[in-house]
Amino acid sequence: MVQKIIASFIIVSHFLWANNILQEAIDNAKPGSRLELPAGVYHGNIIIDKPLIIDGKDQKAVIEGDGNGTVVIIKSSRVTLKNLTIRHSGEEHERVDAGVALQKVEQCSIENCKIIDCLFGIDMAQVTHTEINGNYIESKPFALGLRGDGVRLWYSNDNHLSHNHLYKSRDFVVWYSHGNLIEKNRGEYGRYSLHFMYTGKNIVKDNVYKHNSVGIFFMYSQDTVATGNLIENSLGTTGLGIGMKDASNFVLKDNTIIYCARGLFIDRSPYEPDTENIIEGNRIIYNSEGIHFHSLSLHNRFVGNIFKGNIENVINDSYNARVTENVFDGNYWDDYEGFDRNGDGIGDGPYNYYAYADKVWLLNPNVKFFYGSPVISILNFLAKLAPFSEPVLLLSDKHPKMYEGRV
Repeated sequence: MVQKIIASFIIVSHFLWANNILQEAIDNAKPGSRLELPAGVYHGNIIIDKPLIIDGKDQKAVIEGDGNGTVVIIKSSRVTLKNLTIRHSGEEHERVDAGVALQKVEQCSIENCKIIDCLFGIDMAQVTHTEINGNYIESKPFALGLRGDGVRLWYSNDNHLSHNHLYKSRDFVVWYSHGNLIEKNRGEYGRYSLHFMYTGKNIVKDNVYKHNSVGIFFMYSQDTVATGNLIENSLGTTGLGIGMKDASNFVLKDNTIIYCARGLFIDRSPYEPDTENIIEGNRIIYNSEGIHFHSLSLHNRFVGNIFKGNIENVINDSYNARVTENVFDGNYWDDYEGFDRNGDGIGDGPYNYYAYADKVWLLNPNVKFFYGSPVISILNFLAKLAPFSEPVLLLSDKHPKMYEGRV
């Protein structure tokens, strides 16, 4: 069944606003109906409590909130919103004022919508088997920490989120949520472009995250695969590409991390006994730090990665991190100084990376401004040539690759 809100309703947009014609149409529609909205502005703060399809056709139908609360609340399964512009939510964090809120539903779809001037974009609480695809989401023009999250999953499992563009929102957060596929999204000028807490068995692939404080951070999570993602320009004092804290049984594969303050940040990962994290085939290039180890982190396996153009390939900031108990094998290191006499593409000797006591001063944030300068290069050379104390071995790669490509 298709029910249309006819064009005569939108001749005077104030009429639509005053009478909340959209809520009336929803209330009067039979379950399973399709409401096609002509171009115009419709009163928001609506509640959908039955299966419906609402189609705005090319985003020219605008659902506008009154600046209080959430613009669209979905309380029924099998609801579809598509091709709409949704705007002007409230500003209260404690109420999670959002463009769209889905509450305890399944098999819904939010598709090709433009959600702007909303504190939170799409808020999903106890939502399953739902499609969030092709949406543009932008928060209110607040300071970074005061914006809401572009997408927020809370106890929401087995959902598919793809081709969404988050711009100047705060975070894309996945909390207590499992089995979600997050792919081909884009995040720019936010805080955490993707942040997991207490999650498992999610797949994160082919996303692009640029100019955020943090690319992807996995916390207290396990059994997740991140592959084919591009993280670029995560800068500032908290800037990092991919972080893992208390994260177990992860696979990070074929990701590119470039121009970040820290490429990989590893903190007490893996956490669960008898597990390991696989870091394979990633391009960790042109960062201030390639890998930053923080706290005890054992049994990570680094295989076939490319470390190129980083000012420091590996940093260990903890006394008892025991970095040498991680496995490094077959990686490319641009500062490897060995030979390949038999031409098999593998260095004849191991790549050994040392920490020099002379370089501790380089961790001073004020001095980091001069990283990459000729003066710092000379000081690094002198530290290796005549160290004041015995250097500490951080890692050894027994089969370093001579070239960036696959051997």
